[in-house]
Amino acid sequence: MVKKTTMATLVITVLMAGCATKQAENQSAASTPAPAATVAAKAKPSTPVTRIVKSKNGEYDGEIIGTPGANSKFAKLEIGMRLREVSDLIGAPDDLERHETGKRWIPFYFGADAQRLEVLYKGEGCLTYTGGNVFGGGGNELIRITVDPKGTCQRG
Repeated sequence: MVKKTTMATLVITVLMAGCATKQAENQSAASTPAPAATVAAKAKPSTPVTRIVKSKNGEYDGEIIGTPGANSKFAKLEIGMRLREVSDLIGAPDDLERHETGKRWIPFYFGADAQRLEVLYKGEGCLTYTGGNVFGGGGNELIRITVDPKGTCQRG
């Protein structure tokens, strides 16, 4: 019985020493600055800037991905606007897609974000709205503005 305990203690001690050595190696490698070329290769300059913005009523946060041009339709929009407001302001979208979110499968979730509605405006980008609850009610509030004149923000 004593030998098994001693052997187990020895194995645990060796494993802990190995982990400590590996952690020290990782920390020293992390403190060594990477060459500038490596850092530049990892950065993606074409990735648009994402800003978190409060909705116009201040109840939740939305996203603006990219920067709309000063004279673009999207420059007139605010997070939290209703679909009808947006359509009246900048016109009807060129295409739309509705899909369920993971919240659809949460038991007793009655919020307005169980579905999403994504609309495409050619030459501008995409807008994402809450699509309503599992029963189809509620929703249609703007939660994301994606500035993408190429229109690649819409999934297949």
